Amino acid sequence: MLYSAITEEKYEQVVFGMGDYMWNDTNKNELKEKEEFIKSDQGEGNYIRITYREALKTIDWTWYSTLWILIAIISMFIRDLSYMYRIRVLTEDKISWRRSFDVIMLWEFASAVSPSAVGGSTVAMFIVNREGISLGRSTAIVLITSLLDELFFVIMVPVVFLSVGIDNLFPDFSNVGLKQFETTGINLFFTSYFLILLYSVIISWAIFIKPRGFKWLLIKICSLPFLRKWRYSAAETGNEIMIASEELKDKPFSFWFKASAATFFSWTGRYWVTNFIILAFFPVTDHMLIYARQLIMWVIMLISPTPGGSGLAEFAFSGFIGEFIKTAGLIGSIALVWRLISYYPYLFIGAIILPRWLKRVYKKEK
Repeated sequence: MLYSAITEEKYEQVVFGMGDYMWNDTNKNELKEKEEFIKSDQGEGNYIRITYREALKTIDWTWYSTLWILIAIISMFIRDLSYMYRIRVLTEDKISWRRSFDVIMLWEFASAVSPSAVGGSTVAMFIVNREGISLGRSTAIVLITSLLDELFFVIMVPVVFLSVGIDNLFPDFSNVGLKQFETTGINLFFTSYFLILLYSVIISWAIFIKPRGFKWLLIKICSLPFLRKWRYSAAETGNEIMIASEELKDKPFSFWFKASAATFFSWTGRYWVTNFIILAFFPVTDHMLIYARQLIMWVIMLISPTPGGSGLAEFAFSGFIGEFIKTAGLIGSIALVWRLISYYPYLFIGAIILPRWLKRVYKKEK
């Protein structure tokens, strides 16, 4: 995946007459599709064909750039540390710092290789359970982490709407040749936000108010003829919700405050990575707007059907963050740097940890 991302070819716009290719928008959709670029034999081209690896070499790396890239990496470390702290809070310190590292890295690995719309929650439940946490508490932990993450978006989206203004949140995608995505992106955002809000309300109601009623409702819905084959799974889900409710109903305020604070720092740490990467190469005057744009972008990516949002992430990055990158030809390269820091490391770390972790937990079980 990493090799294909680095060696993927793209067409980069240059001064007229300095390129070998021309763009002909044959289907009139304003999207620069690879098959629409034609070879120019008359020296009239304004595009060149280049790989992301070659484009990365054109970036002017300085000590200043290196400093901010290191800060971006530290920001990801803070994000992971916050997640590790949260899992320790939710397990009431039943998992050590060392094992919480394994849990979070494997959780991120599962999320990276599964579609964003699915996530790594099912795998996470298995991982936490294998660390010696009962199945009921493991279910509760995964449900609450999911709920806290969703509530972060539910709360922060109105905050950025008020602080930045709705007119600034959705960029002019024509600047990066994605004009057609403008309406689609807005519709995707509101659809995704509504689904997040609906999920948060249902899970909150099911866990904290009527867990038994939620189970009854699930079974009734799955009693319909065309849903009957999922009735057993619905009953199992209802049981898990009831167990989670029993585990969580008497938790003190300090428990929820610590878990919520860790959630806030983890997501903020992830978002500031982009700010620091852009600072490495270009001046930034409005950090809050970049933060807000990323929040909107991630809400859209939560319903991505691709592993880890791959493909859609780079596409959305160009549209939402592209205007802050002053050199248009470097948008794709900066997006790749962003993914190299925030996505690909979890694939490698997870692949290293997974076999050792499996050996440890099954040896302990025997």
